[in-house]
Amino acid sequence: MKSPRRRAREFALQGIYQWQLSGNEVPAIEAHLSGVAGFEKMDRPLFDLLLKGAIGEAAELQALIEPHLDRPYAELSPVERSILLLAVHELRHHIEAPYKVVINEAIELAKGYGGTDGHKYVNGVLDKLAAQIRPQEIVQGNRRKKSTSTQEEP
Repeated sequence: MKSPRRRAREFALQGIYQWQLSGNEVPAIEAHLSGVAGFEKMDRPLFDLLLKGAIGEAAELQALIEPHLDRPYAELSPVERSILLLAVHELRHHIEAPYKVVINEAIELAKGYGGTDGHKYVNGVLDKLAAQIRPQEIVQGNRRKKSTSTQEEP
């Protein structure tokens, strides 16, 4: 059973993918997606924020992504580009979602919609971007992990 938030990310991914391929405006994309089964079961506010945010900031997000790629951005599959736009937007603007959750959700999307090893590529790129975008959160997580691993057993 998919959570409303997972569904919101899936529909946002589909909308970003459609935008890349068709160039349609957000209202047309939303109208198209609203007819897809399960649309009414998603977290609509999250969907709106992710879809509009990723499309609205696409050029800025692309500029953040490109230095972490091993090939030109245009050579990524449209699915990988869409997932990266979605996840980087979420990393930047939705700090209520832990970075590990954002990355895990992106990996799951890549497994479901992307190529065979696309999820590994997405994971590698997002790990680097998370360190750049949310360094404090990563340091705090590493400190917690280190302190629990160095505690002695009773």
